Amino acid sequence: MAAWPPTFDARLVRTQMLAPSVRELTFERVDGQPMVFGAGQFCNAILPLAHELDGSHIKRSYSIASPPRATPTFELAITLVQDGRASAWLHAMTPGTVLPFTGPHGFFTRPAAAASPSLMVATGTGVTPIRSMVLDAVAAGSQAPMWILLGVRHEKDLLYERELRDLAERHPFVRFEPTLSQPRGAWAGRRGYVQTHVRELWEALAARTEQPPHGYVCGLERMVSSVRSLLRTEMSVPRAQVHSERYD
Repeated sequence: MAAWPPTFDARLVRTQMLAPSVRELTFERVDGQPMVFGAGQFCNAILPLAHELDGSHIKRSYSIASPPRATPTFELAITLVQDGRASAWLHAMTPGTVLPFTGPHGFFTRPAAAASPSLMVATGTGVTPIRSMVLDAVAAGSQAPMWILLGVRHEKDLLYERELRDLAERHPFVRFEPTLSQPRGAWAGRRGYVQTHVRELWEALAARTEQPPHGYVCGLERMVSSVRSLLRTEMSVPRAQVHSERYD
């Protein structure tokens, strides 16, 4: 019986820097089969690096940044971690390199066609599964509100900023709200951690929609736990309306 989720090989076809420490990698399945996944899911990259304890190949999980689009290609955004063997190897990859993957994995998904109004809260590369959800919903013709609250330290760290601002300009149901924890220069947007702005945006979204909003939260565990506690405990949002995934 075949293992599930399956293992497949994918070739790196192009790269670009999204931020000073974040590199986007575009892969294409070697077998030419469509990359089938739900927006928000992740895959495991199996790297040619030996684990220090048992010598097995190191695996790393990365959310798929691109939306499902019935093609063999998919995109990952990789942060270069200090002293991180895996991220350093991936940042040094050159087009043409082939890697084995497993996937898709995960339950952090949002149904595009029948989605509820959503406040999407992310820090850093936590925005990658949210980008996949937003692009998937727009392609499916959904007009359920999607408000994106993205927190980073500096303006240069805002991943997919131009694309998200463009989506917000073209689609009135998309709203992009970046916030900087260490703003510099003439930054006129939101300031502080995402937790500072969740209640305001949630209440504003809820006031504009007939359906109760859902929250989608992705980032480091400390932020995810804080936002979940705010929504679930302080604001009494039902568990079924709060979805989260952490990547540390």
